[in-house]
Amino acid sequence: MHTKLSTPERLKDLRVSEKHLTLEQLAEQTGLSKSALGNYERDDNTEISPYAIVTLAKFYGVSSDYLLGLTENKNHPNTALSELHLSDSAVDVLKSGQLNTRLLGEMICHPAFHRFLIDMEICVDRIADMRLKDMNLLLEQTRQKVIEKYHPEEDNLPLRTLELAQIDEEMFYGHVLHQDLDAIVKDIRTAHEQDSTTADQQTEAEATMQDMALLLAEALDYEGTTDEKRAFLVCRTLDIKYERLSDEEKTIFARVCKKSPKLINIMSQRGRGVSRGSKRKRK
Repeated sequence: MHTKLSTPERLKDLRVSEKHLTLEQLAEQTGLSKSALGNYERDDNTEISPYAIVTLAKFYGVSSDYLLGLTENKNHPNTALSELHLSDSAVDVLKSGQLNTRLLGEMICHPAFHRFLIDMEICVDRIADMRLKDMNLLLEQTRQKVIEKYHPEEDNLPLRTLELAQIDEEMFYGHVLHQDLDAIVKDIRTAHEQDSTTADQQTEAEATMQDMALLLAEALDYEGTTDEKRAFLVCRTLDIKYERLSDEEKTIFARVCKKSPKLINIMSQRGRGVSRGSKRKRK
């Protein structure tokens, strides 16, 4: 994700995410033309008229500075630093430019972030430590009494249960905080799936393998001899319309393809690793 939104990204974010408007609807409500509004939101656009900036800022209820990327604040351009209750060190870190403050802002605004801070405060202040220690002590005392009285085997089920029931403080807090953060990160990740900077979920290699599997399935289902199926596969791979070849061309092409040992091996894998249910018609 971008650390800072450009003017086109801010305009599109305000229109789509906050106002839920189409370009046509925005044009009707602002008096600006649909084509101009579309150009303003293009990634490569660098020009926008002062009149449009003022009009859109007023419509969205944000400052012109925000639309121009001069500030990250939509609604609080003049908030005093004292109101944020940040230490000098925290301000220095935020001003350094080394953090993705946009991502930090999304984390803070996530509904689960408050719970994460509460759980972290419990961990830092050791609020629950005494209860965990008391419980562990009681379980361990019970386990020792069982050992003294019954002398069970080392892998005795009740004895092992009393041992595993004891909670390691670091593991407990690590699990709780990890769970809190997981929920936040997953939601933010999902929200940015369509960003231009987000990598595709399917790699080129996976896409190529999938296409080859579908082509092979198509070739195996082609009605013809093995030589014809082989020629059909090569044609489909090269985007050649096999059906449009003359009979003579098909015969010659099939003879040429037959000379490839790789194609012989591929065609011998009839049906292997190809899911018939996954076939799709290629254009």
